[in-house]
Amino acid sequence: MTFRAEELLAGLPSPFDARSSSFFETLRRQAPDAVPPVFAGGPMAEELRGRLVDGTTVLAVRAADGVVIAGDRRATAGNLISRGDMRKIFPADDWSAVGISGTAGPAMELARIFATELEHYEKVEGDPLSLEGKSNKLAGLVRAHLPMAMQGLIVVPLFAGVDPRTGEGRIYEYDPVGGRYRATSHAATGSGSLAARATLKRLVTAGSDLRTAASVAVEALFDAAEEDSATGGPDLIRSIYPIVASIDAEGYRELTDEQVAAHVEDTVERRRNR
Repeated sequence: MTFRAEELLAGLPSPFDARSSSFFETLRRQAPDAVPPVFAGGPMAEELRGRLVDGTTVLAVRAADGVVIAGDRRATAGNLISRGDMRKIFPADDWSAVGISGTAGPAMELARIFATELEHYEKVEGDPLSLEGKSNKLAGLVRAHLPMAMQGLIVVPLFAGVDPRTGEGRIYEYDPVGGRYRATSHAATGSGSLAARATLKRLVTAGSDLRTAASVAVEALFDAAEEDSATGGPDLIRSIYPIVASIDAEGYRELTDEQVAAHVEDTVERRRNR
């Protein structure tokens, strides 16, 4: 029995093409079936919308030596509280993080793809992206999600990080269609963002250190929880606290529950003495 060369080659998998420094584009070209459906578009049943889990609120504060990014832990499905311990802050790489708000499933998928995208770029190019480049990459992923956003599955991230070359911290906001906007000192997104922004505008001061910025972030989440039913305050019974992370020239690190609890206790004490 003889085989033609074309028949033999047809049975072999095609080689992985890593010419592009974009993991998302490489995956879409090499294995389109592996691209998450939320980034490929498609119809969504009307009755499904009432069961979707939404996550809010996330915010970021710029400090003299870096940035602080924080998020509450509540997720809602319609008028119900779906989860009280949802994670909304994800490290993107060693010097940046993304906060998610909007439809939880696609938002968490976006955060994971974004982290993989940055890792893939560094492996292919041999050098990490600049902070500006990272923010542009995230904007591209939000634009790729536009077909699903038009059906109501809106994802609005918040990006914060430090350029390890200069030590400068920056915060970037996005809109549902991929618009990217650099914030000067603070930013917030999600259903409780209006109340959080009011607190940040009142308390954020130029040149503050990371600890002060973390304290302000916790207080802003407190105010958001008081004004917005979809934003959860600290759960003192179950010891569930907001996720608060600081990023400086030494990298990304999350505050422990004990450290966040100390900020919560300080906030409660200040309010008792008003």
